[in-house]
Amino acid sequence: MSIKVISQHFVGFLLVIATFTGYGQVRTSPVSIDVNLAGSREKLMPVWEFFGYDEANYTYMKDGKKLLTEIAALSPVRVNVRAHNMLTSGDGTPGLKWSSTNAYTEDANGQPVYNWKIVDSIFDTYIRRGMKPLAEIGFMPEALSANPGPSSEGNALDKTQPKHYSGWAYPPKSYEKWAELVFQWVKHSVQRYGKAEVEGWYWEVWNEPDLSFYWKGTPDEYIKLYDYTADAVKRALPTAKIGGPETTSPDGKSGGDLLRKFLTHIVSGTNYVTGKTGAPIDFITFHAKGAPKLIDGVVWMNMGNQLRSIDKGFEIVSSYPALKNLPIIIGESDPEGCAACSEDLHPENAYRNSTMYASYTASVMTRTYDLAKIRGVNLAGAVTWAFEFENQPYFRGFRDLATNGIDKPVLNVFRMMGMMQGDRVAVTSASKQNYLTIRDSSVRGKDPDINALATKSANAAGIMVWNYHDKNDINVSPASVSVTIRGLPHQRVMLTQYMIDQEHSNAFTVWKKMGSPQEPTPEEYKTLEAAGRLQEISNPKYITPEKGVAKIDFDLERQGITLLRITW
Repeated sequence: MSIKVISQHFVGFLLVIATFTGYGQVRTSPVSIDVNLAGSREKLMPVWEFFGYDEANYTYMKDGKKLLTEIAALSPVRVNVRAHNMLTSGDGTPGLKWSSTNAYTEDANGQPVYNWKIVDSIFDTYIRRGMKPLAEIGFMPEALSANPGPSSEGNALDKTQPKHYSGWAYPPKSYEKWAELVFQWVKHSVQRYGKAEVEGWYWEVWNEPDLSFYWKGTPDEYIKLYDYTADAVKRALPTAKIGGPETTSPDGKSGGDLLRKFLTHIVSGTNYVTGKTGAPIDFITFHAKGAPKLIDGVVWMNMGNQLRSIDKGFEIVSSYPALKNLPIIIGESDPEGCAACSEDLHPENAYRNSTMYASYTASVMTRTYDLAKIRGVNLAGAVTWAFEFENQPYFRGFRDLATNGIDKPVLNVFRMMGMMQGDRVAVTSASKQNYLTIRDSSVRGKDPDINALATKSANAAGIMVWNYHDKNDINVSPASVSVTIRGLPHQRVMLTQYMIDQEHSNAFTVWKKMGSPQEPTPEEYKTLEAAGRLQEISNPKYITPEKGVAKIDFDLERQGITLLRITW
C-alpha cells in the first residue's frame, strides 16, 4: 500500500470519527443555501393566513378569543377563519369535534324561525379582530333534515361532549327551505356587517361530502345542494364569493371522483335550480392530509402523502380550462386528519407538541407554493385545521396552536411567515430534497430537508430556513448551514435572527422541565406564556455586505426553524 493510499484511508477514518459527536449524535454534512434578492421575483400570496376548526363555540370562549387575537396579529394581512357546524342544531355547548348554533328551527305550523345570536357571536369575534369568515354553510338543522334521527352521544373521542341529533349529515327535506335559510343568513350578514365587508368573505358549501360521516346523501344530492345554496347566496348578494366542494384528498377515489364530478357539473351540467348549463363558482376547495405512523415506537411523518394529494388536486383543476384560473383554497391542509384525536389515545400524533409540527409546516407550505407554480394554478389559501381545545389538560396532544392559552412551537412558524412580506425570490440549496423528491418519496432517507423560503420587499428581506425529517428523532447533531445572500444594498443592514428549537420559542420543553404541571402557578404560567412567543437568539446587529453579498453561518437543530430578517 502506497503512502498516498494510506494517507487517504487515514483521512477517511478521521472523517468518520468526526461525524459522531457527543452522546452518540450524528453530525450531518454542511449545507449551503444561496438567496438571490436581485434575481427573478414572483408574487407570494399569504396562503398560510387561513385557519379552521370543528368547535365553533370555542370562538368566543376565553382561550379561543385570546388565540384569535394572536392569530389576527400575525401580519397586516387579514386572516380567514373556517369553522364547522355553523348551522347545526343544539344549545351552543361545545365538545370535541362538535358545536352548534341553533340558527334554524320551525314553529308548530312548520314555519321557519331564524335565530342568529350564536352565529353573530362567532362572526362578531372575527370581525372585531379584523378577520374574515370563510363561511362554511352547514350542517343540516334538525328541523330541515330528511332524517333527523335520535339524539346520540356524539363519538368515542370524548364521552363528555354534548348530546346531538344524528340527522345533521343528511340532505334537506326541502331544498327550497334550505335555500331560504341560506338567503336569510347572507342577507342578515349584509345588514349586520355591510355589503363591502361581506363581499370580501368566502362562502362555501358543506364539508367532505364524499365521506358518509359528513354527507349521507348521494353525490348528485350534494351537487343539488350546492346549486340551491349558490343560487341563494347570489340572490342575497350577487357579488358574494361562493365555492366548493371541500372534498377529501383528490388522489383518493372518493375525493377525486366527486371533485371531478362536481367540476364537470359546474362547467356543463344542468343546474338544479335554473335548468341552465352550469353553476356559479368563484373558488375551488379540496382537502389534503399527511399520514403519520408509529414505527418501532418512533413517529414517522409522511409529507409526501399530503403533497401528492395537493398535486393531484391542482392537476384535476388545471384539466378544466374554464376553471383553471379560479382561486384554489385547500380547505384543510394538515399532517393528518383528526385534530381532536389526542396523543395519549393516538401515539402516532406525538409530533404535535414538538418542533416537528413547526418544521413540517414550514416545509410543506413552501412545497405547496412550488406545486401550484408548476401546475399553473391560482393558489389562494391553505387552511391549517388547528385551533385550541378549551378546558383540556395542558399539552394533551391535540392538533392545536395553543393549549390553555400557551402557544405551541407551531404558532411561531406563522409568526415567522407573517414577517416575510413582499415577493418570493430564488433560493438554491445544496440539500438533496426538493418539492419533487418529497412529493414522490417524502423525507425517509438519511438526508434531511434543509431548505429555505425567501422574500424581499422595499426595505426588508426574510429567509426562513428549516431542518426537517419525517423521523421524529432529535438525537442528531445540528446541521451546519451557510446562507449566502446576494443583492443586498451596499450599506449597513440590520440582521435579526429568530429561532424555533428545543431552547427557543418552545413552551413545551419549558413545561416539561417544570415537571409538566397541570395547574401551573401564576408565575409558572407567565413563564410559559413568554416561552411560547417567537424568540430572537441574540440582539439584532448591523452587518456590512461586501458588494451586496453577505454570508451568514449558523447551526440548526433537527426539526428546527430559523428566520433571518434583514432590514435597511
